[in-house]
Amino acid sequence: MHLAQMNVAHMRAPKDSPELASFMAGLEPLNRLAEADPGFVWRLKGGDGPEDTVEHMYGDHLLINYSVWRSRDALWEYVYRSDHLAFLQRRREWFLRIAQPYSVMWWIPEGYEPTLPEGMERLERLRAEGPTPEAFTFKNFYDSSEAAWRPAAAEARK
Repeated sequence: MHLAQMNVAHMRAPKDSPELASFMAGLEPLNRLAEADPGFVWRLKGGDGPEDTVEHMYGDHLLINYSVWRSRDALWEYVYRSDHLAFLQRRREWFLRIAQPYSVMWWIPEGYEPTLPEGMERLERLRAEGPTPEAFTFKNFYDSSEAAWRPAAAEARK
């Protein structure tokens, strides 16, 4: 099993604004760092350019980060023990505070590529039900042995 994770952030200003310039400049190095990590598997891309973000229908100021990792430890190391941490610590400069969960994780079979609607559904499930084996966080984590994988409803309808 691999660990899927998605997080969302509400930008304080448009992507091309001076207020987000330092954030946008950091995307390429952070994405390169993630992709070079041995625990990294996949990420949803918005294009081939370093500042291309994921296009979606969930609002112009919502930024989405979506990736798959080999394990919780691999993701933890990237998020909290790499150059990513300094970037993370500056998030209030670029993003509004969100009063509800903005990050979700769940286990997927190796080789499975989750979709954006599935990620949004998992996030909504976490917000509505709290942590479960199908939608959880670092703080309330479920091991892959606790997760009976099944696609989110959005994927099951395909």
